[in-house]
Formats: sequence, C-alpha cells, structure tokens
Amino acid sequence: MTVDVKATDRRPFGFWTATAMVIGGMIGAGIFVLPAQLAPYGATGAVAWVAAIAGAVVIAWVFSRLFAARPETTGAMAAVADGLGPLPAMLVAWSYWVSLWCANAVLALTASRYLAEFWPWLGSRTIVSAGAALAMLWALTLFNLLGARDAGRLQVVTVLLKLMPLVVVVLILAGLALTDPGRFSANGHAPFEPVQLTPALGLAFFALLGFECAGVCAERVRDPGRIVPLATMAGVVVTGALYLLVSTGIVYAMPQQALADSGAPIALFVGEFWGSKAGLLAAAFAMISALGCLNGYVLLVGEVPLGMARAGLLPRWMARTSSRDVPVAVMLIASALASVLILSNAFRTLSGLMTFMLNITAAATIWLYIGACASAWVQRVARPWAAVGFAFAIWVMIGTGWEALAWSVVLMLTAVPLYWLRGRGATVAD
Repeated sequence: MTVDVKATDRRPFGFWTATAMVIGGMIGAGIFVLPAQLAPYGATGAVAWVAAIAGAVVIAWVFSRLFAARPETTGAMAAVADGLGPLPAMLVAWSYWVSLWCANAVLALTASRYLAEFWPWLGSRTIVSAGAALAMLWALTLFNLLGARDAGRLQVVTVLLKLMPLVVVVLILAGLALTDPGRFSANGHAPFEPVQLTPALGLAFFALLGFECAGVCAERVRDPGRIVPLATMAGVVVTGALYLLVSTGIVYAMPQQALADSGAPIALFVGEFWGSKAGLLAAAFAMISALGCLNGYVLLVGEVPLGMARAGLLPRWMARTSSRDVPVAVMLIASALASVLILSNAFRTLSGLMTFMLNITAAATIWLYIGACASAWVQRVARPWAAVGFAFAIWVMIGTGWEALAWSVVLMLTAVPLYWLRGRGATVAD
C-alpha cells in the first residue's frame, strides 16, 4: 500500500485530532460561570441545556455537510459567500470578529472573578473586578504582540489544565450520587417554567459556541466527507453531556441563592465538599483556563480581520503587520473595544455584567450560524437540517435579549463603511 505523503501533509488531521479541535474550541470560560448564571432558573436551566445541545447538533451537522460538500472551501466566510455572496459573508465574518473581542471581555472578567477567590477585595465591587479584568486583558495583548510563536507556547501549556476542575466536579458529583443522592433534591430549586426557557437557552448556548471548528478547518482534514461530520457530532455530544452533568449537578447540589451570588461557582462547589484548599486549587485552574482561552482569542482576534483585508474585503491598512507578522493595529483596536465593553457596564451588578457580556457574545456569534444555514439552504445542502438550524438560531438570538441583539446588529453594520472604503484591487499581496 502506497501512502501519499504530500496528501497527508496537506490534510494532517484525522478523526481524533478533528474531534479534539471541536472539544477544545467549545470548552472555554462559559462552564466556569454558567452554574451561577443559570442557578435562578432551576429545572428550566437543565431543560435549556438539553435544548441547546440538540440545537448545536443540528447546526453542527449543517456545518459539517456544508464543508464536506465543498472540501476545497477555505473557511466559514468562503462557505457563506458561496451561497449568499461576498457582502453577507463579510458581515458574518465581521460579526464573528465582534464575538471574539466580546468573548475576550467575558474571559478576562471570568479570570478576575476566580482571582478574587485569592484576594477577595477584587470581587468587592464590580468596578474593581472590571479593573482587574482590564489588567489581564492588556497584559496578554502586549504578550501577543511578541508574535504567534510565544502565544502558541502558552496555549499548549494551558489547554489540558482547563479540564482538571471539570474532572474534579464530576468525581464529586459521582460520589454524591452514590453516598448522598438526596442532596440533589434538598435545596428547593425553581421548577420548570416555559416562559423562562428562552432566556435560559440564550445563556446555555454560549458555552457551546465553537462546535464548528472541524468544519471550518475541513481543508486540513483527511476524508472530510466522512471525518468532519463524525468528529463534529462526537465533539458536540461529549462536550454537551459534560456541560449538562457539571452545570446541572452543581445547581442541584448547592443552595440556589448561594450559587447565584457566587463569582466562582466551580471553586465554591469544590470547596463545599473537598475543603477550602481544594476550592482554591480549582479556582486556580479555572483562572488558568480562562487566561489560556483569552490568550488564544487575543491572537485570533487579529487574524480574522487580517485575512479579510488580505482578501480585499476590508481596507488595506488592516493587513499591515509588524516585523513579527503581528497585525498590531487590529489587535490593539480589538482589545480597546473589549475594554469599552467591560467599562460601559461596570456599574451593573457583577452577575448582571457577566450575563450581558455572555448574551452579546452569543448574539454576535449566532449570525455565523444563521449565515451558514442560509447558505446551505441556497446551495441545496442538507436543506431540512438547515431550515431547523436556522429556526433554532433565531430562537437562541431572541433568548439573548433585545439589548444584546440590537448591539450585535449595530456592531456588525460598522463593517459596511469599511467595506465601501476598502479600495480597488482584489487582494493585498504583502
């Protein structure tokens, strides 16, 4: 049997690598804050997780079929452009960029909340937590200006550490199920309320963002028509089941109000059952996870506009890079915008600030899913699934709230003047 080495180099990702990309793309900061945000919803939160996972599976399937049908497609923007044209694709890509720097605000604030477990004064006031979040955001922004290689090394160090607190939570929940099952029904949580399902869904879906990773990189996957759908489905189901178990288990094992008031629900839960030192250790790993994700997103937030500018869809100045091939101007603009997002809501309650940022990040990302489903419908790819995925994405968008939806539209439309000012010429060569 002869192995095509060149083909293998061109498409190095097999099933396990592609699945790891999906899981790695999904597990970020969301699961470390959502038990507190969903605690007031009680049983409605558990149903929201099930609905979010089911919807993510449908949209992930649309993504995987879309990329499998055209394995030569170079990314999500190109897949949307194939069906809807360059301007809608540019708007979707810009909205995705908006979601990245919004996510940076969420990640920085999450790290700040867990850091407050060591220095409680950091969590004494929302403005203080916001200040700590800004310090971490800008420290990693400056670090990324050194170049992608150093940022990549930090990412490798943090990628496995973020799983450790979740494994500890699963072990504790398993122990409770065996030794004290009555604990899960003793705290009097809110019953299922259909009217609360939509806003709870908007929050839960945030933690599932990123399931499109294998499809986006379909050109790097061997046999994409077979492996991309399998890896995507496996990653969504495994991660979704883990989230459902961890979040719902914590919500039902803890008093509702105590959990809702916590800035670090994972640390609170671990500390309750394994002692304060274990809780602090879980907080440390959660903070490392958030910082690791923040590092990766700060890097990515410069790459998306860079690719768009080089494709001739944005002004040429956005494609300028430093001697280390870093798009300095774009990266600084993104971090400045994330800072404005944090500060503009810094006088809400800490829970209110986090909920707003979770919702606006989800709303900005969902435009990508809406665009992909619409593109699949136009291209006659998995049409029934595309219709269901489109309807589900609209439902989630409503769940994020009208304020977040309005902001996502306004921020997405800021790309239109840049598109008009991009100048003539197809690409930027340098």
